[in-house]
Amino acid sequence: MLGGTEFVGRALTDHALQRGWEVTAFHRGRHAPPPGVRAVHGDRTAPGGLDALAEAGEWDLVVDTWSGAPTAVRDTARLLADRAGHYTYVSSRSVYAYPAPVGMAEDGPLVEGSPDADATAYAEDKRGGELAATAAFGDRALLVRAGLILGPYENVGRLPWWLNRTARGGPTLAPGPRDLALQYIDVRDLAAWTLDAALAGLGGPYNAVSPLGHATMGSFLEACAAVTGGRAELRWTDPEVIAAAGVEPWTELPVWLPPGELYDFMVGGDISKALAAGLKCRPVEETVADTWAWLQSLDGPPPHRPDRPAKGIDPGREAALLGL
Repeated sequence: MLGGTEFVGRALTDHALQRGWEVTAFHRGRHAPPPGVRAVHGDRTAPGGLDALAEAGEWDLVVDTWSGAPTAVRDTARLLADRAGHYTYVSSRSVYAYPAPVGMAEDGPLVEGSPDADATAYAEDKRGGELAATAAFGDRALLVRAGLILGPYENVGRLPWWLNRTARGGPTLAPGPRDLALQYIDVRDLAAWTLDAALAGLGGPYNAVSPLGHATMGSFLEACAAVTGGRAELRWTDPEVIAAAGVEPWTELPVWLPPGELYDFMVGGDISKALAAGLKCRPVEETVADTWAWLQSLDGPPPHRPDRPAKGIDPGREAALLGL
């Protein structure tokens, strides 16, 4: 595991340990990996940062969740090309060129990227990482193009914000329409499928996200309200009203996008290839309940990536929009 201590990397590490696999986590040492993991420390962005990995051994599988400069993937993949059997790079559906029609598969047009680039923008960085992994490992490189990822250990703040908001109770802005289809993946389902696919030696790109409509805004927010005590009064609000108030989708109202071009791009991916390769997605109620249980187990606030903005609408703005 390159990383292996936070959110997606943590879920992958946990699942590998549950399978009885021997796991090495190469990371910077800022967060402790789960018990039973062999830790090797280094900073992929620093000169000589891979030195410790150069002497660390050989592996059947490598999983890389890097989202910064593609050169970090390039240098690591080159170093491991003759010492690892397979390389999985957890990428993103953001690598597709915008806009994209609903139902686009893995052969859709992509953004430009380079394995030799420094960090530029998220989509281009992820595409550069894909190219770097493929250049070193060829058809032994699996490119997992995940979409919206939710679940325990989330360090981006989307589902945790909604859970904390519904736990406060009272009139709660619920962005509509209620039957708006969502497309996301539970981090544990992503981890389980990724390890299965890597073990099977799959290569090339796969869209790894739930079927469109696996959940809706209604089932998602109702699950949040129910698991946090049922004190939230969901007030469904039309997208036009939200837009007129200047409230930002995705950031002020996490997970939600109004119907339109951006919505089609973000939640309209064809996942038939991953489904044929065994992808299974648990009910949204289970994702919500397990994330709430994790939040309640913490001594303080949930972790938050410093490179991602805080999520959620200000209570005063929410109350004003609801006419309170």
